[in-house]
Amino acid sequence: MIEFTGERVIPGEVNDDLWAEHLARYAFASRYAGRGRALDIGCGTGYGVAELAGHGSFAAGVDPDADAIAYARAHYRIANASFLRSSAQALPFADCAFHLITAFEVIEHLEDWRALLTESRRVLHPDGIFLVSTPNKLYYAESRAKDGPNPFHAHEFEFADFRASLFGFYPHVSILLQNRLESFLFSPADRPPQPPDTRNDGTPGPPEEAHFFVAVCSVNNRFDPRSFLYVPRASNLLRERERHIRLLEDELRQTKQWLDAVIADHKKLFDVHAEQTRHLEEHNRWALKLDQDWRAALARIVQLQEELKAEQAAGAEVALGYERAVTELQQENLRRTEWALETERRLTGELAKKSDDLAEAVRLLDTAEATVVERTLWAQQLHKRLEHAEAQVRMIRESRWIKLGRRFGLGPQVDG
Repeated sequence: MIEFTGERVIPGEVNDDLWAEHLARYAFASRYAGRGRALDIGCGTGYGVAELAGHGSFAAGVDPDADAIAYARAHYRIANASFLRSSAQALPFADCAFHLITAFEVIEHLEDWRALLTESRRVLHPDGIFLVSTPNKLYYAESRAKDGPNPFHAHEFEFADFRASLFGFYPHVSILLQNRLESFLFSPADRPPQPPDTRNDGTPGPPEEAHFFVAVCSVNNRFDPRSFLYVPRASNLLRERERHIRLLEDELRQTKQWLDAVIADHKKLFDVHAEQTRHLEEHNRWALKLDQDWRAALARIVQLQEELKAEQAAGAEVALGYERAVTELQQENLRRTEWALETERRLTGELAKKSDDLAEAVRLLDTAEATVVERTLWAQQLHKRLEHAEAQVRMIRESRWIKLGRRFGLGPQVDG
């Protein structure tokens, strides 16, 4: 289901004024459809192609949107009409293929709008007509002052800009101003409606005030189109507008009821807002106290940071002194270690020598001890022999024979 976005006109889903505004351009173009083949660039949902096909031999419509082409094919099954999906900047047709080309409300949507004009010139028959329309930038900006620029438009034209751009591609250009006018219709009550005679006392006004520009462009022949009045399909415009006004009044009453309900809700919300404001003021005072405490804490933090910085500087100085002391201790320890190693080597040498002397002394002691033992044994043996000799001597002295021999000078001489 194709969706109405505000730019794509879908029959039955837009108001009568907007529908008449778009259909009027195709009613104007249908007067030239009998010249030959017609092409509608940016055909959308296809209603314009159907209008052109009803007045000519063949009409084709191209549009880049697949949903729009599908809608056109489904709703306008016409033997002499065809719908193709295609970009306006690259048309899939041969040169000089169409006697009438329309591009209504398309050019302002294109970044490369010059490519549209180039392609229209290529596929237009030398004796053909190119009809192109666009909204007046000045009027459009004024009417959309509250809503802002149209997000679907890439380049909008003022009158002079539009005219100069078309003359860059076509040697003959006539621009009509499209405006909506108030009118009165007199028609017979007992006969079918006939084309009316018209009297136009209105003035087209300056281009700056026009709603839309509709340009008639050609190559070989210059066309000077006359003013064209399109009366929409409505039996009594004033009555329809009065009905519309009554509908608006009903909507206004409904809106007033909604507004009264909204005002009541607003009063409730206002009371709630007042209560919330009171709570907010209390919270603001609490927040102010917190802010003061926070600022005091922040000042204390700054003070502590300064103190910490000073202590860090003092600590760094102490650490530097410790580092120097450690370095000196390391150097002193190194010297003492070297002295201890040297002392160890010296004492080790002396100890080895003393050990050798001690070993020699032990050896000599062992030798002397052996000698003492030997001499002691010898002395003991000698003492035993002495005791034995003394015993023999006492025995001899005590012997009567020895005494007798002494007396008589006989026997061995035994000294006392």
